[in-house]
Amino acid sequence: MNEVFKALSDPTRREVLRLLAKGEKTAGELADHFDITKPSVSHHFAVLKKADLIRSRREGQQIYYALNTTVAQDIAALVLDIFGGRSKPEKEG
Repeated sequence: MNEVFKALSDPTRREVLRLLAKGEKTAGELADHFDITKPSVSHHFAVLKKADLIRSRREGQQIYYALNTTVAQDIAALVLDIFGGRSKPEKEG
């Protein structure tokens, strides 16, 4: 779970996830959205993959990235459980 929070802590990686929420994209299509070097973009992809938030597949020379919707949904549910939906903690007793 720590890998997920590390991945989500960076605004560039959050933007990659937002872009992939609209559908699969090539590494080049994603990189075009950022004003950073290709190695930096690759590092962000690696962090997201390590957290299992994205998946990749190679087709010829292209690498395609897609959101791992199962993990993304699990994280969204966890965040809502932690920060939303509950107005007050229940008292024990």
